Amino acid sequence: MSSRADRFDDWIRCSFVEMNTTLENLYFEQQDRANVDGLGDGIKAQLRDEGRAFVVSLLEEGNTGEGFDSGFGVLGNVGLYLAALRRHELSNPAREEKSPFAEASSLALHVGASLGMAPRFATSHLATHNLAINGVQKRFTSLRDEMLFLNENTWGILCFQRVADALSRIVPLGISHSATHRLLMNARDALHDVMLTNDRLFSELDVDRFFYCVRPYYKPYRVGRQEYRGANAGDFSGINEIDLLLGLCRASDPYYAQLLVDKMLFMLPGDQARLRDCMTRTSLLDEFLRCADTAAAGEPWFQRNAAAFLDVCEVYGRTAAQHHDRLVEKFIRRPAESLPEAHLGGVTASGPPLPVLLRSLEVLRDLRLAAPRGDIASRHACMERLGARVAAGQGTRRIT
Repeated sequence: MSSRADRFDDWIRCSFVEMNTTLENLYFEQQDRANVDGLGDGIKAQLRDEGRAFVVSLLEEGNTGEGFDSGFGVLGNVGLYLAALRRHELSNPAREEKSPFAEASSLALHVGASLGMAPRFATSHLATHNLAINGVQKRFTSLRDEMLFLNENTWGILCFQRVADALSRIVPLGISHSATHRLLMNARDALHDVMLTNDRLFSELDVDRFFYCVRPYYKPYRVGRQEYRGANAGDFSGINEIDLLLGLCRASDPYYAQLLVDKMLFMLPGDQARLRDCMTRTSLLDEFLRCADTAAAGEPWFQRNAAAFLDVCEVYGRTAAQHHDRLVEKFIRRPAESLPEAHLGGVTASGPPLPVLLRSLEVLRDLRLAAPRGDIASRHACMERLGARVAAGQGTRRIT
C-alpha cells in the first residue's frame, strides 16, 4: 500500500477501534441499549473528522496503481469508516437522499468500480482477507464478542470453502471415479466442522453484546445516492457453489437466481468467476439421477458414491437448519422482539423488514434441506428417488 493508505490502515486498526469501543460501552450501559443519540458526541465528531482527513488525503493521491491488494484494503477501510458513521447515526439512509460524506463516497465508488465490487466493505474484508498483525485482525471494536464472532465466522467460511473445493474437484473426475467417494467424505467432514463452529457461537457468544454492539455495524448505508445493504456472512461463492454442485438449488430457479445476482458484487472477483463457472455445470444430483434408472445403478461404484453423496446432502441440510433454527432464532429474532418499535427499522443488515428476511432465510433453509414443500423449487422428490434407488441396491441405506 502507499504511505497514505498505510496511515489510514493504522488508524483503522488503532484509534478507530478505541473510539468505537468506548462508544459501545456508553450505549450498553443504558436502559435502552439501542439508543445512540446524545451519547459520546465528542468522540463521534473525532471519529468523523479524523477519518475524513485520511479519506481526503487518499482522494488527492488518486489511483496509485499499487494493485488489487492495496485497492481492496482501501475499499475495506473506507467501508469500515462509513459503516461506523452509520452505526453511530451520523448518517441514516432513511432520512437522506445521498450520503453526507461526499469524499468517502467518492473514494469508495472509485475503488469499488476499479475492483469490480460493491463500494462498501464486504464480508471478505473482515474474514478470509483480513490480515492479522501481531495476532490481531481488523475489526470495529476490541470487544470480546466481536472477536469471537469474527473468528468463528471466518473459520466457518473457510470450512464451507473446503466443501466447495472438494465438490468442484469431482466435476472433471465424474461421479463414478474412485476418488469421488473420498472427495465426498472430505466434504462431509468439513461440514461437521461448520456445525462445530456454529455450536461454539451458540454457546459462547453473548446475545446482548452481539445484538446491540456487533450487529449494528452491518446496517445498510448510502454511498453517494445509492443505498447498499450490509455485509452478509453468506457473501462468498463457496456456499452457493455447494448449493449448485449438490443440486439442492438451481440457477434456473428465479428466486435463487435473484439471490445470486444480488450478492455477486459483494464477493471477491475470483469468487464471482468461480460462481459463474459453477452456474454452467450439471449438478451431482442430476448426474446420479441420470444413472439411477440404468444398469449402472447396480454397480458398486454407484451404490458407494451415491450413498456418500446422500450423506453429504443430509449433513449440509443439518448445517442449514442449525444456522436458521438456532443462531438466527437466538441472536436475531428473539432479541428483536424486545426492541421498541422505533428501532425495528434498523434490525436487519440486508435491508428488508425482519419478517421478510426471516421468510427468505426459511426458504433457503428448506431448499438446502430438500424439504417437502410444493411452493418452492425443492428437490425433495429427486432426493427421495435417488435414496430409494440406493436403498434398493443395498437393502438398507448405509451411513458411512
